[in-house]
Amino acid sequence: MLDVGCGPRKREGSIGIDKDPSSAADVFHDLNNVPYPFPDNSFEIIYCDNVLEHLTDVPTVMTELHRIAQRDALISVTVPFFAHRNAYNDPTHKHFFGIHSFDYFVAGTTHAQFHYSEAEFVLVSVEFEKGLMKRHWFDRMMTRFANAKKDLYENRLAHMFPLQQLTFTLKVVKA
Repeated sequence: MLDVGCGPRKREGSIGIDKDPSSAADVFHDLNNVPYPFPDNSFEIIYCDNVLEHLTDVPTVMTELHRIAQRDALISVTVPFFAHRNAYNDPTHKHFFGIHSFDYFVAGTTHAQFHYSEAEFVLVSVEFEKGLMKRHWFDRMMTRFANAKKDLYENRLAHMFPLQQLTFTLKVVKA
């Protein structure tokens, strides 16, 4: 298991990689520089929790994660949702994400035709606010609605009632 950009809260049982020497990382490496210091097909599970928005080239990073992941590995990517202020307030954020941001890597989707990367994944799930505890009933209601009607929420309601984050679960496709 790999925790990419683990920061001070590395997942238990994982290998952490981060460039910050004050982080809990086991491996110190600038994630903008590929290749990462791991052999091909090293990991069954890869977590990227609020790190991709800080990196320069998302397609290159996804290609690199694909390389170091085993066939059928799961990659969990949590990113700020574009409509929430956390997405654009942080001056270190370089990218914004919506519910179809990873369609570019999933065969059969409208966006897959652009071939930004040879890496291929199956989209297992997209979930708003995964792991976040919402205290207010309205926030819980909006989260349930957004997860049930993702396109409707993103197209019509996201700017009025912005949720904080998205978590994508991707399965690695390799021959």
